[in-house]
Parts: sequence; structure tokens; C-alpha cells
Amino acid sequence: MAFAISKPNAIAFLITLLVAVVSVPLSSSTTLQQDFVKCLVDNSDVSFPITSSFFSPDQNATLFKEELESTAQNLRYLTPSNPKPVFIFEPLYETHVQAAVVCAKKLQLRMLVRSGGHDYEGLSFVAENETPFVIVDLSKLRQIDVYLDSNSAWAHAGATIGEVYYRIQEKSQTHGFPAGLCSSLGIGGHLVGGAYGSMMRKFGLGGDNVLDARIVDANGKILDRAAMGEDIFWAIRGGGGGSFGVILAWKIKLVTVPEIVTVFTVTKTLEQDGTKVLYKWQQIADKLDDDLFIRVIIQPASKTTKTGSRTISTSYQAQFLGDSNRLLQVMQKSFPELGLTKKDCTEMSWIKSVMYIAGFPNSAAPEALLEGKSLFKNHFKAKSDFVREPIPVEGLEGLWKRFLEEDSPLTIWNPYGGMMSRIPESEIPFPHRNGTLFKIQWLTTWSDGKASEARHMEWIREMYSYMEQYVSKNPRTAYVNYRDLDLGVNEGESDAREWGSKYFKGNFERLVKIKAEFDPDNFFRHEQSIPTKIG
Repeated sequence: MAFAISKPNAIAFLITLLVAVVSVPLSSSTTLQQDFVKCLVDNSDVSFPITSSFFSPDQNATLFKEELESTAQNLRYLTPSNPKPVFIFEPLYETHVQAAVVCAKKLQLRMLVRSGGHDYEGLSFVAENETPFVIVDLSKLRQIDVYLDSNSAWAHAGATIGEVYYRIQEKSQTHGFPAGLCSSLGIGGHLVGGAYGSMMRKFGLGGDNVLDARIVDANGKILDRAAMGEDIFWAIRGGGGGSFGVILAWKIKLVTVPEIVTVFTVTKTLEQDGTKVLYKWQQIADKLDDDLFIRVIIQPASKTTKTGSRTISTSYQAQFLGDSNRLLQVMQKSFPELGLTKKDCTEMSWIKSVMYIAGFPNSAAPEALLEGKSLFKNHFKAKSDFVREPIPVEGLEGLWKRFLEEDSPLTIWNPYGGMMSRIPESEIPFPHRNGTLFKIQWLTTWSDGKASEARHMEWIREMYSYMEQYVSKNPRTAYVNYRDLDLGVNEGESDAREWGSKYFKGNFERLVKIKAEFDPDNFFRHEQSIPTKIG
């Protein structure tokens, strides 16, 4: 439990804290940290151990590096040339977060906030244009409380979505939550982007199933839904992270899941009519039974053809909220081209199906979800698209040609339809609803850092340009949680409509209006945060 400290004790405590860094040369970063610590003591009613809450290169370069890289997925933003924070602060209590906001503002420090680190452009841990900056890492705030009597749960921002899933199944085998496919996502940043997952066709996005939230505003005040008002509550459920405040916790609505869930993965190469089957999938994926989610994972095959040439692999990975007998009936009626058989299907609990989709081996116990470790770390560049009309066969063949020219490209196509088509575009900031057939994530990865970065970046940009004719138009839309700085950045008072309309369509202007009223000084900002005004 936290405990209050009186002013005399606070002064003594401050002296103890400062002694911890007295042996370190007083560089400007050390001085900033000392000023920050003093401010925290003056503005917080709880104590905290300095050695476990702060990480700085002046005190321990190794620990600082480990902490900075702990949750970051994209190694492209962890090179020596990328700007580094003065220090990283890990709050242990909500009042620490309040004080951190107050102190960063007072000391004129740029403050970045991260909860999980699945940040495609490093905006939660790198500030390319503004220094000095600090990181407030919420990984220690991860309490989860599940309330089956009200079909709800409170999850603190630093908890991973895998932990949330685990705590739900700990209480019930017939409850779940419709959110992310990757279990190491920090829920704080996940839901602010809308949060799609394998049950979105049945229940909508994670952001559609949020009941309440607790945030810290730019004045350091903690606000719940009633206190923040419906405009802000609307904005934080899909308006992207880092614009309105620090999410402390989400209250989520639990949904009912069956005791038996069925999964399968069926792979087709080009030589197995892969292009033809994918063309059919595009026509029916959004129209399937709401209980069925079939995504397609596409990449060059690990094995070559008999002639020794590379080919393309299309893997159809599914989660069905029901048993295999009913699934086979649905597939025979709607998608017989895939050739699904009984032996392709595996029945399991909902929690095990979550782990299957996330890439865990079948032998892994649910407790593996508590580890919170990302299964993916690499140098990469990603982009996204939404598709409203099936891509013709010739378009797919042109894509395969380009994919076979790249070392390690990957694309994942996620089906829409179902509940996603029944929720209005303006319900939350996430607007990609009725008429969307599927969403595409584009990715290319490499392991040799800067050495080949330019070549891979050029490839994905040229491929993206090629696909323009086949995807959404006016605007060409994108998913905000797959941040892409190629779409545009905030520069002074420049017009942000270019990237804003792609993420949010007609909801962007409302987000700007809310931002101007709630954070007029633009304290919470980054290269693609919601601006206070647009031209």
C-alpha cells in the first residue's frame, strides 16, 4: 500500500534520494533528474524507491539501455543516432503519474508516455524534433480486477492484453474480451487506437466495448468518464495515443464466449491455386457467419518450388466461436474453395484459441500470457490499407512479383463485416466500418540495421504506390495504431489534414475541436498527435 509522508519527512526523503546520485558527475541530465525528483516529492503524497523507479544513462547505462529497449518492437528507432530520453520514470502509483505531468510541465520537459511499446514509429520512446524529453513508462501499473456480476473489468494501462485475457479466463471459461491478436500489446495504448481482434466481426472493436476510463489531464488531474465528459471519452476510444492525456486504466465490457472454440490454419501456395482461392476469400470474408474470423497471412514460402524458384504462401488462419461440425457446415456453404477438412480443425477453449492466434505453441499453458514478452523484435517498416472492392487477379499477380523481389516481406489481411458494418462511422473516432471488406497490414523486416534500411524502405514505398489503384480512395485510409510517418507529420502550425483524414476520415475535425478545448497548450504531443487547430 502507498503511504503519505509529511513535509519534514519529505525533505528527509528527498535528501536520501539525492544521495543516491551524488557519486555521479552532475551532468545536465543528472541535474534535470534531481529537479524532477524534488518536484515529484513536492507534488506527490506517496513515496517511491528511487533505485527502481528511475533509469538514466548517467547512473547505469546498461540498465537504462535494457529498460529503453524492453518493450520496443521496432529496432529501427533504437540506433545510436536516435535521440534518447534524459531518463525513464516508472510510476508505482497513479499519483506518481499526476506528479510527473505537473513536473514535466513545470520543468518544460517534453514527456512521452508508453504502456506497451508496440509503437511502429517509436513515438512513445523517441522524440526526433524536441529535446530534452523524458519517458513515463506505465509498465508497473498493471492491476486487473474482473467483475463477473457486472460483466466488466478494470485494467490498468501497463497490463498487456494477454494478462487481461488470462485474468478473465481465471474467473470464467465463458467470458472474453474482443481485442488484440498479439498478447504483448499494452492495453493502455491498444484501446486508444480502436483495437481490432479476432472477435471484432462478432462484437466490434475493443474500443467499442469500453465502459469507462481514468486519465490524467494536462493539469495533472485524474478524471473518470463523468468528470472528463463524453467528448473526451469519445476521443480516447480510437483517436490514437499521446494526444489527450495519460490513460491510467480502462473499464471494459466482457462478452460471452462458448466453451468450445475451433481454430485452423490452411496454407495454399501459388502452385496450389493460391491466387484463385485468395480472390474468392476477398468476395466472402466480410459476409461469413459473424462467429467466423479468417485472416490471411501472406509471405514468400520458406520452401522453393520443384524448379527451385521462390513462391508465395497464403495461410488462412481462423477462429470460430463454435464447434468444428458447425464450422465445417459454414465453410462448405460459403468457402468450399479452401478445402477445409475435419483434420484441419482443432477444438479448444477460448483462451487457448487466443494463444493459438498469437503464435504460442499448442503445448503452452495459459500462464505464458503473463510473461508479456513480445514475440517480434526487428528493424521494420509498416503501412496499412483498407479495401472496399476485391483486388483483381492481375492486381494480385503484380503484387506477387513485387513480393518475390524483397527479402522478408509480409502482409496480413483481416476480414471486416459483421458487427463492424453495423456500428456507425462516428460512434468512436475509428471510422473504417460499413463497406470495408478487409484491412491490410504491410510489413518488411531486416536484421542488418542501417546497412540495408534504404533499400527496404524504398521497396515498401514503391509497393505501396503500386497498390494505390486497388485500395480505398479519397482518402486512401490507414489504421492509426499502425503509425506511418510517411503520411505526414506535425510541423509547427501546418495543416495535418493529410494524415488526419486517412486515419479518421470525417471524425478528424471533431478530434481537433476536442483537443483544442481539453489541451489548448498542446502539452500532449508527438509527430502525429491531434493538433489544436488545422488550416
